[in-house]
Amino acid sequence: MSANLDRFHAVIPAGGVGSRLWPLSRATAPKFLHDVAGTGETLLRSTWLRLVPLCGEDRIMVVTGCAHADEVRRQLPELRDDGIVLETEGRDSSAAIGLAAAILERRSPGAVIGSFAADHLVHSDVRFRRAVREAVAAAEAGWIATIGIQPVEPSTAFGYIRAGSPLEVEGAPSARNVEAFVEKPKLATARRYLVSGEYLWNAGMFIARAATLLEVLAEHEPELAAGIAEIADAWDGPEREATVARVWPSLKKIAIDYTVAEPAAKEGRLAVIPGFFGWDDVGDFAAVSRVHLGAGDNDINVIGDPGRVVSTGSTGLVVSQTDRVVAVAGIPDVVVVDTPDALLVTTRAGAQDVKQLVEQLKESNHPEVL
Repeated sequence: MSANLDRFHAVIPAGGVGSRLWPLSRATAPKFLHDVAGTGETLLRSTWLRLVPLCGEDRIMVVTGCAHADEVRRQLPELRDDGIVLETEGRDSSAAIGLAAAILERRSPGAVIGSFAADHLVHSDVRFRRAVREAVAAAEAGWIATIGIQPVEPSTAFGYIRAGSPLEVEGAPSARNVEAFVEKPKLATARRYLVSGEYLWNAGMFIARAATLLEVLAEHEPELAAGIAEIADAWDGPEREATVARVWPSLKKIAIDYTVAEPAAKEGRLAVIPGFFGWDDVGDFAAVSRVHLGAGDNDINVIGDPGRVVSTGSTGLVVSQTDRVVAVAGIPDVVVVDTPDALLVTTRAGAQDVKQLVEQLKESNHPEVL
């Protein structure tokens, strides 16, 4: 473990439903608890294994919902009892990451934290850890750092980071200042971004001294920061439960991009480390299908028992979680997800529309399938 990682703690926010992956991903079993990439490990477990070489098992904290606590502990048996923060209800990433930062700063003053989503896929763990080491060096030098992903296509599914001039940071030779965050663009704009070479995908990875992150949060959202501080003060004492019950539901629900990252960029306090490790947020079934392309000789890739799937003249993805035989004929780029109580049939092109189906189901007579 290199010297500049001695104060580094990893935070894994494990929340969200992943509604575009319904019916595989649900409120009771969101996508981070599944092996959607076919690696033999769930996304959560893969994230854990990726981070352990950087900070050890004792310096990883998972922030998740109370409903997922048992399964998170089952998948991560090495997780310390004091390494899990349970949310009574989702309050978005500012509250989740802010509380983790505040708890860790009280336990280990001067801690550097890095936040890494539980449901993303990384292809090269070695290159990922190299980028994190650079980001930690930048954080130790006083920057709030993010890792931006080198785009491989003109995607309209991600926000972008406009990278500026190189920074002279010891231990972070590829660090550049962040000029701006850009919301998800139209296709023509995304193409321009890709050609320019000046833009990176925003993967929501943030690395900073815990105190620095909390300072920026307090400057721009003082009420939210005060509530987080009140909970953190009580966290390791007998008043935790009562304080959480009283304060947590009142915290503003807002993403950390808006409370910390974007303000820090405007103030010239944000650095970006370009990431070349292959990344995917596996956000819909088109992404899942893309990940599985080439996984076998069949034109239909299968998650589940391939012996129960037959196809002819078809391409795409079948997710099989039942004993039924699934037969597909003459359909290009199909997506079939067969679960015990719900069946989804779409195409890769229609994968983004699954979220709209979920919204319709919320208003239907079948909320139990969500």
